[in-house]
Amino acid sequence: MNMACIGDADPFTAAIPATKVELTVSFCVLYTQGIANREWREFGRTEVIDNTLNPDFVRKFILDYFFEERQNLLGSLGSRLEKPLIGIPGKKCGTIIVRAEELSNCRESVMLQFCGNKLDKKDFFGKSDPFLVFYRSNEDGSYTICHKTEVVKNTLDPVWQAFKIPVRALCNGDYDRSIKVEVYDWDRDGGHDFIGEFSTSYREMSRSQSQFHIYEVTNSFLVTLLSCLVDTELSFLDYIRGNPSQPTSLHYMSPYQLNDYAMALRAVGEIIQDYDSDKLFPALGFGAKLPPDGRVSHEFPLNGNPQNPYCNGIDGVLEAYYQSLKSVRLYGPTHFSPVINHVARYASAVTDGSQYFILLIISDGVITDMAQTKESIVNAASLPMSIIIVGVGPAEFDEMIELDGDEERISSQGRYAERDIVQFVPFRDYIDRRGNHILSMARLAKEVLAEIPDQFLSYMRTRGIKPGPLPPPYTPCVLPANHPLLTRRVSRI
Repeated sequence: MNMACIGDADPFTAAIPATKVELTVSFCVLYTQGIANREWREFGRTEVIDNTLNPDFVRKFILDYFFEERQNLLGSLGSRLEKPLIGIPGKKCGTIIVRAEELSNCRESVMLQFCGNKLDKKDFFGKSDPFLVFYRSNEDGSYTICHKTEVVKNTLDPVWQAFKIPVRALCNGDYDRSIKVEVYDWDRDGGHDFIGEFSTSYREMSRSQSQFHIYEVTNSFLVTLLSCLVDTELSFLDYIRGNPSQPTSLHYMSPYQLNDYAMALRAVGEIIQDYDSDKLFPALGFGAKLPPDGRVSHEFPLNGNPQNPYCNGIDGVLEAYYQSLKSVRLYGPTHFSPVINHVARYASAVTDGSQYFILLIISDGVITDMAQTKESIVNAASLPMSIIIVGVGPAEFDEMIELDGDEERISSQGRYAERDIVQFVPFRDYIDRRGNHILSMARLAKEVLAEIPDQFLSYMRTRGIKPGPLPPPYTPCVLPANHPLLTRRVSRI
């Protein structure tokens, strides 16, 4: 169950769906053309790099791409455009290279600090003036520059200043995407000397939040990650919609009716619980700051008991949900992968067909760990489990539709899911317009549970698991005519 409302939109334009596109441009002033008057207006400029004929600029241009509007953007193979520069007749002015990539909705930022140890000496009269250059990998194997540190003068043991960078600039929200770091010695003439390089990933760096991480660099010297602090950029809507005491929140606890979360829980849960023998359900929340220290968690028990997160029936789950709203503070981002992995750990221990697990996720926002969620689903597709995702609220659910896998089987890093295990349904499509909540819940339950039997059978059949032996048929016991029970019954008559 999602415990956060996530939005990455301007509240004044939130009704217009748009995809963010980032342009990497090698030296230019960028102009955009209006739709109505066709005039070109300056959008932005890169920074200036001195003394080089091959500039590779760090600054990016973030544009809104609207599917429903005509916009002159890149349409070349691999989203990479290379064209000759013109302007001086009869003279070759060089080439401009533009690369475009759709940006993820990841809203994390990270504060990083590095130091070096025993770098190579490159200057004849001094030591070295080192700086770092960070590149993120692209789908075609090329790299795009995303950050440069400052230059630390005359040292072989530099300590660079900490810097903050959006995670989508480092890896576009793909935690396992390769990040290349090059070490240079700065020269005044722009011909900086290459010292060495190493590769890492955001996932690898984020594991270093509690300890140093040392990278062995080519040419036998060390660069150490001193600190890695992750933060989430909150939007205006996070504050407006995230308070369950406000009627604008989707978690609002009205004394008169169930909110959408509670209706979805009861609609699906009351049917599923009839197939569970003990009626004990572990209920997890994600996207909240927990007491007493405000730690952000994406996998916490709603009843507050990590040792025993089980709730007694759907009524027990609803009670735990309401109690948790009083004790936690709703907080982004929205990560699906931790709870999927949580259930997958249990499912991986019971693969003989004796148990089948159904994970119900109720969410109202954008998925901010899409790459990790895809990987978790691909891994879980070989396990005895299904995932039901119910979207509540007015948000666009494009990413959740992608996870459904009805039209195209979900994949991660070249691996396709063994079978379709996800069913996504937006609750708003099944709400009765006359306010009949019982009818709304019945419609929702029918839709989200429709694929479960086929998903269950696909797992059992592909593994050759047969149904267990049927219990012996019931045979009524025939008592002899002189049995005491019959004698007593006759005597009462």
